[in-house]
Amino acid sequence: MNEQEQPTPAPAKRRRDVVRLGVVVGALGVVFGDIGTSPIYTLQTVFSPSDPHPVPVSANNVFGVVSLVFWSVMIIVTVTYVLLAMRADNDGEGGIMALITLLRRIGGPRTARTSAVLAGLGIFGAALFFGDSMITPAISVLSAVEGLKLVEPSFDEWVVPITAVIIVVLFLVQRRGTAAVGRFFGPVMILWFVTIGALGITGIARHPDILEALSPTYAIGFLAGHFGIAFFALAAIVLAVTGAEALYADMGHFGRRAIVRGWLFLVLPACVLSYFGQGALILQDTANLSGPFFLLAPEWARLPLIVLATAATVIASQAVITGAYSVAAQAAELGYLPRLRIAHTSTTTFGQIYVPWINWLLLASVLTLVFAFRSSAALAYAFGMAVTGTITITTLLFFYVAHLKWTSVPTWLLAAGGSTLLLVDALFVAANLTKLVHGAWLPLLIALTAFTIMTTWQRGRAIVTAERNRQEGSLTEFIEAMHSETPPITRVPGTAVFLNRGRTTAPLALRANVEHNHVRHEHVLILAIETLPVPRVPAADRIVVDSLGHTDDGISFVHARFGYADTPDVLGALRRIAPDAIERPLDVDGASYFLSKIDLRLGTEPTMARWRKRLFIATSYITADAAEHFGLPRDRTVIMGSHVEV
Repeated sequence: MNEQEQPTPAPAKRRRDVVRLGVVVGALGVVFGDIGTSPIYTLQTVFSPSDPHPVPVSANNVFGVVSLVFWSVMIIVTVTYVLLAMRADNDGEGGIMALITLLRRIGGPRTARTSAVLAGLGIFGAALFFGDSMITPAISVLSAVEGLKLVEPSFDEWVVPITAVIIVVLFLVQRRGTAAVGRFFGPVMILWFVTIGALGITGIARHPDILEALSPTYAIGFLAGHFGIAFFALAAIVLAVTGAEALYADMGHFGRRAIVRGWLFLVLPACVLSYFGQGALILQDTANLSGPFFLLAPEWARLPLIVLATAATVIASQAVITGAYSVAAQAAELGYLPRLRIAHTSTTTFGQIYVPWINWLLLASVLTLVFAFRSSAALAYAFGMAVTGTITITTLLFFYVAHLKWTSVPTWLLAAGGSTLLLVDALFVAANLTKLVHGAWLPLLIALTAFTIMTTWQRGRAIVTAERNRQEGSLTEFIEAMHSETPPITRVPGTAVFLNRGRTTAPLALRANVEHNHVRHEHVLILAIETLPVPRVPAADRIVVDSLGHTDDGISFVHARFGYADTPDVLGALRRIAPDAIERPLDVDGASYFLSKIDLRLGTEPTMARWRKRLFIATSYITADAAEHFGLPRDRTVIMGSHVEV
């Protein structure tokens, strides 16, 4: 056996296996919390007497509901997300924003209008996900802490304060990073899934006939034979699939393989056993409709189960929080939100980020919901609308992307599969619309607000860009004017790096320096930073240098390209410039860096409605500091400004 044919050494293989296992454990601690805690409140909500459209408790209805829950999870989570949507990744990144990026990349001129419409729909889906990110922590933690009332009814008045404290602590630890949080939460979630699976088995043992609900005939029979009841029940049954979008949005944090393995081998079996165990309990004792999840446990184990459930629901919140970070960061890079301060919390996994502004916005929103609604039952009616809307839009975008990208798959097959899954999604959306006055308006209001902010920012950004282009003027003409000026412009020693938006226009700071100070540096670098609609750009493709037509004037144009998951490190990018690519040696650590700042003012031109102009200007105040964002040295950075009317 030659050297190339040597098998992988056992220690190296074991190390890789340990790393893979660690990634799966981390994914369990971050990704699956939301969907993994749905058994706490799903069946309880379906049969709750306080529901505006309660499902009467009978053997046929219990079998039908449990079967609908099982097949909803299989169709929406396992088929739509795990088997299909997660294959449509954008270089490892997932979620609705990744699908929008794919639409931009692969949509040709013939599909431009359709792609634009779907992209707008996708932005609304991302806005719905922000609503989900606010509601999930509130309903999840509330539902677990409410278990205390089963142990001691007098604890009722402590549910909201305890929930608020837990949520504050959760958001405070986010700055430690996804990997650190995942390592801590992973073992807790493994214990959680093993526990709920075991409790489900004990429930099934009391009434093994419940396993017949695995047959889809019970779900179909319930829908067909009792459509009036089953239709309204769908609004609560959808709670079983909450967290499906988080699986997709968090894919960049841990990778598809770890999420698929965690779902198929642990999360799915445990959740199914819990649902069937609760169904068996309800069949045995129809009076125990308040908290069937906790009643599966023997009385002595209920308090420890409540503690474990509280920990699990805290972790459930983690799934949508990290998903919100990913969606917000991608939206900012694609021009739908201002540039946000982003902390990359891992040196090995680019997708692991922390976005402080989003973190504190979510904290304030979640606490508001907790104190306003005060119970998980009141929030349940709001929860389903955000989930079903996001799922439906994701399914639609995925099949359109698949149609463009998977040319080897017959169109009729994609159309048949897409129509079937969209019909299922549409049923859930329609059912949740019946809860509009009971709380479903909340996620729609949140989504509409976020959608308005994102589309307003995109529109305002286009207006400002057009006006800025006019003020800056042509870079080529500006360079030629400097060369022809008599007497020549005075050159001062040193290197100046002017950050610019592209090659076509002159940086405002350089123009101001020449026109007002009548000087320029000996060595001038005009640096344009472009964020491409891909997660990462290889180092070899990052830098392009252009002399701008003159090889003896000390002026060069540098184009630095980053992916939306890359850290835009300007100094690191400049150090990659080959010495022979520019006229003079580049002193990165001694150079001065110039930024052009735009001051926005309310104008009279009818470019946007006046209220949208005010919203755009207000939104601009959350823009991250450019020097910090690009890693520029504070003591050598000069900011020169201009104003633009919108």
